[in-house]
Amino acid sequence: MKLFDLQRFAAGEVINTTGGMMENGTITDASSLSAEMKTFYDKTLITLASANLVHEQFGQKRPIPANNGKTIQFRKFSRLPKALKAITEGITPKGNKLNVTGVTCTVDQYGDYIEQTDMLELTAVDNTIVEATKELAGQAGLTLDTVVRNEIIGGTNVCYAPCVESDSVTEITSRADITDNCRLRVKDVFRAAAELKAMNAPKIGSHYVAIVHPYVAYDLMQDAGEQWIGIQKYADPQTILRGEVGTLAGVRFVESTEAKIYGPNEISDGFSRLHVHADSSASSAQIAVSEVLSECTFATPVAVYVNGIENTVTAISNEDGISTLTLGTPVENLSAGDIICGVGGGKDGSAVFCTLFLGENAYGVTDIEGGGLEHIVKQRGYGNDPLNQRSSVGWKATKVAKRLIEEYLLRYESGSEFSATAETN
Repeated sequence: MKLFDLQRFAAGEVINTTGGMMENGTITDASSLSAEMKTFYDKTLITLASANLVHEQFGQKRPIPANNGKTIQFRKFSRLPKALKAITEGITPKGNKLNVTGVTCTVDQYGDYIEQTDMLELTAVDNTIVEATKELAGQAGLTLDTVVRNEIIGGTNVCYAPCVESDSVTEITSRADITDNCRLRVKDVFRAAAELKAMNAPKIGSHYVAIVHPYVAYDLMQDAGEQWIGIQKYADPQTILRGEVGTLAGVRFVESTEAKIYGPNEISDGFSRLHVHADSSASSAQIAVSEVLSECTFATPVAVYVNGIENTVTAISNEDGISTLTLGTPVENLSAGDIICGVGGGKDGSAVFCTLFLGENAYGVTDIEGGGLEHIVKQRGYGNDPLNQRSSVGWKATKVAKRLIEEYLLRYESGSEFSATAETN
């Protein structure tokens, strides 16, 4: 009996008022809840989802427009020119006006739900609505964060980490040339900060901010040594940003596993990286690989890199358990273990990581508060359910993000020590 009471209490803590809450194993009408309770329940999913909204937190926030169609307008102000003309004594100068530019975009809706049966509610050991809410909250946060990320990584301001091997440094000019030796360095962070300063990008508080993948943060910390200032050294812990791990060169670094990773595209059967099966010095378009693939002929040749050189795969055959690729262009001097990979990442199959350096007001986002994110619980019997067999828990969000000032956002692409195994996201 005590366990049942605890489940009732837990359910009441997390269920949003759209549809009701659990009482004696049944979802009751939401109208019985006080306004204070409704607000608390509504906030629960928003709080859980917000933990994943790393990319959103630095955008210019705008509420969802109520009764105003599906469009929203972000506004940006152009910088005033220098007033170099001397003022004539006793004469009022012409003055100036603020130049406001509106950036209009259309909001979209996203959402998902979990349906559960009356038998599951009656027999499950765990409170399934509580667990469903937790899972949906995580999904909502990652979904909305990715919507924002996918917009801001498309910026036109981009740099590439150079390839460093021993004492040799080779400049990189495209994503396709990045390898695992192209790691983000302290020097690159100083360069990124300098680029933003040169564009007069305003800081977010007293620093610029970078959103970085944990793998890239690891590489950077190894290079930075004592220059890296970890959050444990901050004088005021109250100022730590969500996901922040440290500061370097006047840039505050915020970690996110959802920082964009570009990897090689799929070649066949889910494989994006293949390995040459045996040494071959003769020129040939038939290359055996170690992985086992399905036989096929591609209607459109698949673009690949063979040891860093562009090529295509036109067909795959199998004989005696060995898969053989037919290439569009013959190759020679291959060794066992050499990489054949899809395009999209680095030439050697390396994953390419994007670190975003941000100034204030670089982009705008719609807020998850005020109707931006809704938690929905439907009681048994809703819709076409004559025997009260099904209930559901779900979420719905209205979202859009928009780059506003390209110069205030810099994307730095690099490899990593973990480039060979990292998966795209």
